[in-house]
Amino acid sequence: MIHKTLTPDDIFQCKQCGDCCTGYGGTYLSPGDIRDIAEFIQTDSEQFLEKYCQSSGGRPVIRVGPSGKCVFFHDETQCTIHPVKPRMCRAWPFIDAILKAPGNWNIMGQACPGIKTGVPHDQVQACVKKEVEALDKARKDADK
Repeated sequence: MIHKTLTPDDIFQCKQCGDCCTGYGGTYLSPGDIRDIAEFIQTDSEQFLEKYCQSSGGRPVIRVGPSGKCVFFHDETQCTIHPVKPRMCRAWPFIDAILKAPGNWNIMGQACPGIKTGVPHDQVQACVKKEVEALDKARKDADK
């Protein structure tokens, strides 16, 4: 039996539900993320880190607000930093961890209505690899 090669759009369609923005999930920030977000919200990096972040494992992560969602998520406007959201957010659900443990795709699919579950692991990994490489290339190009 020949399998059709799937694209990322075949296995994930964002439903704009905001569930991925809910809870303390450890949205780690790179130095580039910090710089870009601080500039976007018109503050300096130190003020941004102090007001909007906390430390987890010695690395900065975005705080969760009173709603239980990311401090930059608002029900009416959703992600207020969408043009500069961190790599981890841009990648969702095509995260590096799926390359190591593809079974996590189906687990994530239980919480995310946009994830198509039951997809062969090799197809999921191929899609994730493609997206991770594209994100990494985009970041390198942006840092030039």
